[in-house]
Amino acid sequence: MTELTTLEEKLSVTFRDKSKLGTALVHSSYVNENPGYTSNERLEFLGDAVLGLVIAEKLYEGLTRAGEGELTRKRAVLISRESLAHVARRIGLGDYLLLGKGEEATSGRSKLANLSGAMEAVIAAVYLDQGLEAVRYVILNLMSEEIERVTFASKETDYKSQLQELTQSRGQGTPVYRLTGETGPDHNKVFMVEVLVEGGVLTTGEGKSKKTAETEAAQKALEAIQNTK
Repeated sequence: MTELTTLEEKLSVTFRDKSKLGTALVHSSYVNENPGYTSNERLEFLGDAVLGLVIAEKLYEGLTRAGEGELTRKRAVLISRESLAHVARRIGLGDYLLLGKGEEATSGRSKLANLSGAMEAVIAAVYLDQGLEAVRYVILNLMSEEIERVTFASKETDYKSQLQELTQSRGQGTPVYRLTGETGPDHNKVFMVEVLVEGGVLTTGEGKSKKTAETEAAQKALEAIQNTK
């Protein structure tokens, strides 16, 4: 198993009790062959609840006009196995798992259930060791790209289409979005985009994905044009 200190760095957490993080990485198949260990299943249960709370709170605060149905759907997407496994792959969580021989032989480190379950268990370990504020930071940091994508899912088309309609109505043609750079490590990149109208840069935007950066640029461009009227 890869050294836990590298995982702590990816989580931006230094555990007081590293055994909690160690337990979060123990698959039940490993316990079957090594009875002295405890599996991460109980931590998965707790982590699921903590994750649900943090994500629900973030959506509630960020989508002030969304109803219960929309908030519920977006939360379901964010806490799904697919979403958690994607985050787990991005930080290489599979490399740290303790697996039984059979699970190891059947590509257990890349299985959806194993990755998502371990991600929940790690969240619970952070919560138990560091408290709610710390785990909130970890979750929102690790899942920032997913949160932005889901939060802006209904806005991407709106801002960009509104800007296009506005520039075309003014005889300025269609806006062009150009990637100007990216910063940060692979698991936590920030993309920079500029929007050009008639060949000139109107505004810029940043985001955890190119789409959200374009969305921010379009929103700022709309505000800039409207403020000059």
